Amino acid sequence: MGFMMDDSRPIFVQIAEQIEDDIIESRMPEESQVPSTNQFAAFYQINPATAAKGVNLLVDQGILYKKRGIGMFVAEGARIKLMEKRKELFYEQYVVTMVREAEKLGITVEQLTEMVRRGEKA
Repeated sequence: MGFMMDDSRPIFVQIAEQIEDDIIESRMPEESQVPSTNQFAAFYQINPATAAKGVNLLVDQGILYKKRGIGMFVAEGARIKLMEKRKELFYEQYVVTMVREAEKLGITVEQLTEMVRRGEKA
C-alpha cells in the first residue's frame, strides 16, 4: 500500500480512496478480506475510529461488506462500480475543466485532440 497523506482532505476519505485504488488495481480482489480497522490504524498511524470511518464509507456505498465475526470483504462487482464512479469523476474534474479552458484560449476541438494525442507519447 503506497500511501501519502494529503492535508487538504480528511484522513478517512483518503483511507477510503486508498482502498478503492487497491480494488481498482486488483491488489484487493473481489470477495477477498480487507485489513481490519485496527490494522489500517496501525499501518497509517491513525486513530482506529478514523480508519473505521473510511471503511464504513465504502460499506455505505456497497463496495465492502461485513461477515459477522470474520471481518470486512470486497463486494462482488465493486471494481466495476468503482471504475464507473472514477470515470465520472475524471470527466467532471479533468475533461470539463480542460474543455472550458480550451474554449477560453480559443483552442479548437481538433487542436485539443492533437494535444491529447501528443500527451499520449510524452
